[in-house]
Amino acid sequence: MTGYAELDRDQLMEALAAFAKNWLAHDGSWFLAAEERFGMATAIELDAAAWARFAPAEAKRALDFLGIPPGGGLAALEKVLGLRMYSLINPYRIEWAGDGAVLRFVTQACRVQQTRRRKGLPDFPCKSVGEVEFRGLAGAVDPRIRVRCVACPPDPEADGACAWEFSLAQGPEAAQT
Repeated sequence: MTGYAELDRDQLMEALAAFAKNWLAHDGSWFLAAEERFGMATAIELDAAAWARFAPAEAKRALDFLGIPPGGGLAALEKVLGLRMYSLINPYRIEWAGDGAVLRFVTQACRVQQTRRRKGLPDFPCKSVGEVEFRGLAGAVDPRIRVRCVACPPDPEADGACAWEFSLAQGPEAAQT
């Protein structure tokens, strides 16, 4: 019998990348089917509803895997971002600003937008879905984390990729979470 236990590290990393591509292909296939059947606006609404459920679950699984309790701030979020399926297929970078008070997540190339362009489709206007996704993910890591979109399609400056900033709420705002 063959299985993953018999694979070496490089083979396991290749398998992880293949899984990530398959996961994204399924997500994209589902979205395209919804878009074709119901139109872009309804497909985006359904996509946002799915991300509202999935992103917190994804964060919780990553935190459990890492042994980090919720409430770990931006350092915990950085680790969770590195364990997302997207991290295997979308090159990204993390930038720290404000003496560590702001974490900026910059997607350098987005496989979703690249695929849509290759198929002659317009860019997916993912900003509204991204807001749901990143708020759900960050909120599950630490409810004090605030999310701000720097650039994301359909923003013209996004050019097929996105950038998000995360910071911790301070003072009375933090107590309201």
